Amino acid sequence: MELNLIKPIVFFDLETTGINVGKDRIVQIGMIKVMPDGSEIEYTQLVNPGMHIPEESSRLTGITDVDVAMSPTFKEIAQEIIDFIGDSDLAGYNSNKFDIPLLVEEFLRNGIDFDLNGRNLVDVQNIFHKMEQRTLIAAYKFYCHKDLENAHSANGDTKATLEVLKAQLDMYKDADYKDHEGTISKPVKNDMHALSVFSKANNWADLVGHIYYNDNLIPCINFGKHKGKAVADVFKTEPSYYDWMMKSDFPLSTKRIIKQIYELTKL
Repeated sequence: MELNLIKPIVFFDLETTGINVGKDRIVQIGMIKVMPDGSEIEYTQLVNPGMHIPEESSRLTGITDVDVAMSPTFKEIAQEIIDFIGDSDLAGYNSNKFDIPLLVEEFLRNGIDFDLNGRNLVDVQNIFHKMEQRTLIAAYKFYCHKDLENAHSANGDTKATLEVLKAQLDMYKDADYKDHEGTISKPVKNDMHALSVFSKANNWADLVGHIYYNDNLIPCINFGKHKGKAVADVFKTEPSYYDWMMKSDFPLSTKRIIKQIYELTKL
Protein backbone atom coordinates (compact mmCIF):
# COMPACT_ATOMS: atom_id res chain seq x y z
CA MET A 1 0.00 0.00 0.00
CA GLU A 2 1.35 3.41 -0.92
CA LEU A 3 1.27 6.17 1.68
CA ASN A 4 -1.66 8.56 1.68
CA LEU A 5 0.09 11.89 2.17
CA ILE A 6 -1.13 15.45 2.45
CA LYS A 7 2.44 16.71 2.73
CA PRO A 8 5.89 15.04 2.50
CA ILE A 9 7.15 12.71 5.20
CA VAL A 10 10.84 12.07 5.90
CA PHE A 11 11.88 8.61 7.06
CA PHE A 12 15.25 8.80 8.77
CA ASP A 13 17.74 6.81 10.80
CA LEU A 14 20.80 7.88 12.77
CA GLU A 15 23.97 5.92 13.46
CA THR A 16 25.66 7.37 16.52
CA THR A 17 28.59 7.12 18.91
CA GLY A 18 26.27 5.69 21.58
CA ILE A 19 22.79 5.88 23.07
CA ASN A 20 23.12 8.81 25.50
CA VAL A 21 21.07 11.63 23.94
CA GLY A 22 22.83 14.27 26.03
CA LYS A 23 26.39 13.14 25.26
CA ASP A 24 26.57 11.11 22.07
CA ARG A 25 26.85 12.36 18.50
CA ILE A 26 25.64 11.45 15.02
CA VAL A 27 28.09 9.61 12.73
CA GLN A 28 25.69 8.95 9.85
CA ILE A 29 22.25 10.15 8.83
CA GLY A 30 20.07 8.51 6.22
CA MET A 31 16.81 10.06 5.01
CA ILE A 32 14.14 9.23 2.45
CA LYS A 33 11.66 11.99 1.67
CA VAL A 34 8.39 10.59 0.35
CA MET A 35 6.33 13.12 -1.61
CA PRO A 36 2.51 13.16 -1.84
CA ASP A 37 2.79 11.88 -5.43
CA GLY A 38 4.73 8.84 -4.22
CA SER A 39 8.13 9.95 -5.51
CA GLU A 40 11.12 9.58 -3.19
CA ILE A 41 14.27 11.64 -2.60
CA GLU A 42 17.21 10.17 -0.68
CA TYR A 43 19.92 11.77 1.45
CA THR A 44 22.76 9.92 3.17
CA GLN A 45 25.77 11.50 4.84
CA LEU A 46 28.60 10.38 7.11
CA VAL A 47 29.21 12.90 9.88
CA ASN A 48 32.39 13.67 11.80
CA PRO A 49 31.19 13.61 15.43
CA GLY A 50 34.22 15.49 16.77
CA MET A 51 34.86 12.69 19.24
CA HIS A 52 36.18 9.13 19.29
CA ILE A 53 33.70 6.54 18.08
CA PRO A 54 33.73 3.78 20.73
CA GLU A 55 34.75 0.36 19.45
CA GLU A 56 31.41 -1.10 20.54
CA SER A 57 29.57 1.38 18.33
CA SER A 58 31.94 0.70 15.42
CA ARG A 59 31.30 -3.03 15.71
CA LEU A 60 27.56 -2.37 15.46
CA THR A 61 27.57 0.20 12.64
CA GLY A 62 30.80 -0.61 10.81
CA ILE A 63 31.73 3.10 11.00
CA THR A 64 35.12 3.99 12.49
CA ASP A 65 37.06 7.19 13.21
CA VAL A 66 38.91 6.71 9.92
CA ASP A 67 35.64 6.55 7.96
CA VAL A 68 34.45 9.94 9.22
CA ALA A 69 37.82 11.74 9.47
CA MET A 70 37.21 13.72 6.26
CA SER A 71 33.44 14.00 6.65
CA PRO A 72 31.67 17.27 7.53
CA THR A 73 30.62 18.03 11.08
CA PHE A 74 26.94 18.24 11.94
CA LYS A 75 27.23 22.02 12.12
CA GLU A 76 28.48 22.10 8.53
CA ILE A 77 25.49 20.14 7.20
CA ALA A 78 22.79 21.33 9.61
CA GLN A 79 21.26 23.75 7.12
CA GLU A 80 21.10 21.21 4.30
CA ILE A 81 19.38 18.76 6.66
CA ILE A 82 16.85 21.44 7.57
CA ASP A 83 16.35 22.28 3.89
CA PHE A 84 15.87 18.60 3.01
CA ILE A 85 13.30 18.05 5.76
CA GLY A 86 11.45 21.31 5.20
CA ASP A 87 7.98 21.18 6.76
CA SER A 88 7.75 17.38 6.38
CA ASP A 89 6.37 14.98 8.93
CA LEU A 90 8.97 12.63 10.43
CA ALA A 91 9.05 8.84 10.69
CA GLY A 92 11.52 6.25 11.86
CA TYR A 93 12.04 3.11 13.88
CA ASN A 94 12.23 3.93 17.61
CA SER A 95 12.46 7.53 16.39
CA ASN A 96 10.24 9.14 19.03
CA LYS A 97 12.43 7.80 21.84
CA PHE A 98 15.89 8.12 20.30
CA ASP A 99 16.43 9.49 16.78
CA ILE A 100 14.24 12.60 17.07
CA PRO A 101 15.53 13.62 20.53
CA LEU A 102 19.14 13.14 19.42
CA LEU A 103 18.59 15.06 16.17
CA VAL A 104 16.98 17.93 18.09
CA GLU A 105 19.88 17.82 20.56
CA GLU A 106 22.43 18.17 17.74
CA PHE A 107 20.54 21.17 16.38
CA LEU A 108 20.28 22.80 19.81
CA ARG A 109 23.97 22.16 20.44
CA ASN A 110 24.64 24.28 17.35
CA GLY A 111 22.23 27.06 18.29
CA ILE A 112 19.37 25.91 16.05
CA ASP A 113 15.86 25.46 17.46
CA PHE A 114 14.47 22.72 15.19
CA ASP A 115 10.70 23.10 15.44
CA LEU A 116 8.62 19.93 15.87
CA ASN A 117 5.33 21.80 16.20
CA GLY A 118 2.89 20.93 13.45
CA ARG A 119 4.75 17.77 12.45
CA ASN A 120 3.30 14.29 12.72
CA LEU A 121 5.86 11.94 14.29
CA VAL A 122 5.29 8.37 13.15
CA ASP A 123 7.23 5.73 15.08
CA VAL A 124 7.07 2.46 13.14
CA GLN A 125 8.50 0.52 16.09
CA ASN A 126 5.67 1.57 18.37
CA ILE A 127 3.09 0.48 15.80
CA PHE A 128 4.91 -2.85 15.50
CA HIS A 129 5.15 -3.38 19.26
CA LYS A 130 1.53 -2.41 19.86
CA MET A 131 0.17 -4.62 17.10
CA GLU A 132 2.52 -7.61 17.41
CA GLN A 133 4.41 -7.02 20.60
CA ARG A 134 9.64 -7.16 18.81
CA THR A 135 13.85 -5.28 16.30
CA LEU A 136 13.76 -3.83 12.85
CA ILE A 137 15.28 -7.08 11.53
CA ALA A 138 12.39 -9.08 12.99
CA ALA A 139 9.83 -6.54 11.77
CA TYR A 140 11.26 -6.66 8.25
CA LYS A 141 11.16 -10.45 8.23
CA PHE A 142 7.64 -10.52 9.68
CA TYR A 143 6.05 -7.89 7.45
CA CYS A 144 8.12 -8.04 4.26
CA HIS A 145 9.00 -11.77 4.32
CA LYS A 146 12.63 -10.98 3.51
CA ASP A 147 15.92 -10.94 5.38
CA LEU A 148 17.36 -7.50 6.05
CA GLU A 149 20.72 -7.63 4.30
CA ASN A 150 22.06 -4.19 5.25
CA ALA A 151 21.15 -3.91 8.94
CA HIS A 152 22.80 -1.17 11.00
CA SER A 153 23.56 1.07 8.05
CA ALA A 154 21.52 4.26 8.19
CA ASN A 155 20.37 4.01 4.58
CA GLY A 156 19.59 0.28 4.75
CA ASP A 157 17.62 0.66 7.97
CA THR A 158 15.76 3.69 6.59
CA LYS A 159 14.66 1.84 3.45
CA ALA A 160 13.58 -1.14 5.54
CA THR A 161 11.55 1.10 7.86
CA LEU A 162 9.69 2.60 4.89
CA GLU A 163 8.92 -0.88 3.53
CA VAL A 164 7.73 -2.06 6.95
CA LEU A 165 5.27 0.84 7.32
CA LYS A 166 3.80 0.18 3.88
CA ALA A 167 3.38 -3.50 4.80
CA GLN A 168 1.81 -2.55 8.15
CA LEU A 169 -0.78 -0.44 6.36
CA ASP A 170 -1.68 -3.43 4.18
CA MET A 171 -1.74 -5.94 7.05
CA TYR A 172 -3.64 -3.85 9.59
CA LYS A 173 -6.16 -2.19 7.33
CA ASP A 174 -9.43 -2.37 9.28
CA ALA A 175 -7.74 -4.44 12.05
CA ASP A 176 -9.12 -4.05 15.59
CA TYR A 177 -6.92 -2.85 18.45
CA LYS A 178 -7.93 -3.07 22.12
CA ASP A 179 -6.23 -0.59 24.45
CA HIS A 180 -5.55 -0.98 28.19
CA GLU A 181 -9.03 0.31 29.00
CA GLY A 182 -10.71 -2.22 26.74
CA THR A 183 -11.66 0.28 24.06
CA ILE A 184 -11.62 -1.23 20.58
CA SER A 185 -10.64 0.88 17.57
CA LYS A 186 -9.13 0.59 14.08
CA PRO A 187 -6.12 2.91 14.53
CA VAL A 188 -3.80 1.85 11.70
CA LYS A 189 -4.95 4.08 8.86
CA ASN A 190 -3.19 5.49 5.82
CA ASP A 191 -3.15 8.89 7.48
CA MET A 192 0.01 10.36 9.00
CA HIS A 193 -1.77 12.17 11.84
CA ALA A 194 -3.61 9.02 12.89
CA LEU A 195 -0.37 7.02 12.76
CA SER A 196 1.43 9.71 14.73
CA VAL A 197 -1.20 9.54 17.48
CA PHE A 198 -1.19 5.72 17.56
CA SER A 199 2.61 5.36 17.51
CA LYS A 200 3.05 7.79 20.40
CA ALA A 201 4.12 5.66 23.35
CA ASN A 202 4.23 8.13 26.21
CA ASN A 203 3.00 11.35 27.79
CA TRP A 204 6.44 12.91 28.07
CA ALA A 205 6.84 16.67 28.39
CA ASP A 206 10.41 16.52 27.11
CA LEU A 207 11.73 14.32 24.34
CA VAL A 208 13.42 11.59 26.39
CA GLY A 209 11.08 11.06 29.34
CA HIS A 210 12.81 12.85 32.22
CA ILE A 211 9.69 15.02 32.57
CA TYR A 212 6.17 13.68 32.01
CA TYR A 213 2.60 14.98 32.18
CA ASN A 214 0.43 13.46 34.90
CA ASP A 215 -3.31 12.84 34.50
CA ASN A 216 -3.92 16.54 35.17
CA LEU A 217 -1.38 17.53 32.48
CA ILE A 218 1.03 18.87 35.11
CA PRO A 219 4.74 18.36 34.27
CA CYS A 220 6.28 15.96 36.80
CA ILE A 221 9.74 14.55 37.42
CA ASN A 222 10.23 10.98 36.18
CA PHE A 223 13.45 9.99 37.99
CA GLY A 224 15.30 10.13 41.29
CA LYS A 225 14.18 11.22 44.73
CA HIS A 226 11.47 13.56 43.40
CA LYS A 227 9.93 11.09 40.97
CA GLY A 228 6.21 11.74 40.61
CA LYS A 229 6.37 15.26 42.04
CA ALA A 230 5.35 18.35 40.08
CA VAL A 231 8.42 20.05 38.64
CA ALA A 232 7.21 23.50 39.68
CA ASP A 233 6.65 22.39 43.28
CA VAL A 234 10.16 20.90 43.49
CA PHE A 235 11.75 24.06 42.12
CA LYS A 236 9.81 26.24 44.56
CA THR A 237 10.82 24.22 47.63
CA GLU A 238 14.29 23.22 46.45
CA PRO A 239 15.69 25.75 43.94
CA SER A 240 19.08 24.03 44.09
CA TYR A 241 17.53 21.04 42.30
CA TYR A 242 16.95 23.23 39.26
CA ASP A 243 20.58 24.40 39.41
CA TRP A 244 21.75 20.79 39.65
CA MET A 245 19.70 19.75 36.62
CA MET A 246 20.96 22.66 34.53
CA LYS A 247 24.59 21.86 35.39
CA SER A 248 24.23 18.09 34.83
CA ASP A 249 24.38 16.26 31.50
CA PHE A 250 20.65 16.27 30.84
CA PRO A 251 19.78 16.85 27.17
CA LEU A 252 19.45 20.48 26.12
CA SER A 253 15.86 19.79 25.08
CA THR A 254 15.08 18.74 28.68
CA LYS A 255 16.86 21.79 30.09
CA ARG A 256 14.80 24.02 27.82
CA ILE A 257 11.57 22.59 29.30
CA ILE A 258 12.67 22.90 32.93
CA LYS A 259 13.93 26.43 32.32
CA GLN A 260 10.48 27.42 31.07
CA ILE A 261 8.86 25.86 34.15
CA TYR A 262 11.40 27.47 36.50
CA GLU A 263 10.83 30.92 35.02
CA LEU A 264 7.08 30.54 35.55
CA THR A 265 7.68 29.78 39.24
CA LYS A 266 9.44 33.13 39.58
CA LEU A 267 6.44 35.14 38.35
